[in-house]
Amino acid sequence: MFKTVAAAAALTVLAIGSAHANDPKTTIATLDARLAKIGTPKIEGTEKTGDKTVAAIHFGPRKLNNNYDVVDEIKKSTGAAATVFVKEGDDFVRVSTNVLTPEGKRGVGTTLAKAKAYEAVSKGESFCGAVDVLGTPFDACYNPIKDAAGKVIGATYVGFKK
Repeated sequence: MFKTVAAAAALTVLAIGSAHANDPKTTIATLDARLAKIGTPKIEGTEKTGDKTVAAIHFGPRKLNNNYDVVDEIKKSTGAAATVFVKEGDDFVRVSTNVLTPEGKRGVGTTLAKAKAYEAVSKGESFCGAVDVLGTPFDACYNPIKDAAGKVIGATYVGFKK
């Protein structure tokens, strides 16, 4: 009897865990929580990222431009693609990402396509749905990053390949 109950409990835990697997809403919450633990987001200075010089986005004391530890940890722990964008003029530029270009390089310096996700984060809103990221379809979520004054200064992204 005990073995049966233990086995049923193990299967329930496994089923609950797999319900969250490949869930962009849960995964973006994890990414945002990890960034929030580092500190309050802010823009401070500029940084060459890819072939562009863009605003440097910091969480507390840590600059995220060209820093990949947080996005790589998301990939390692969940399998998700993850990106931090900085708002630069009317664009959102990838400054930290595990998303690769067709050439196999990190997609830093590339911009968020001006589609539904762009429209949402530009207005300070989240977006979840099907998207194309550098030519690959994903189930994804995007959240705006706001500074202490509530101004949108960037966005986070997570996605799972379809």
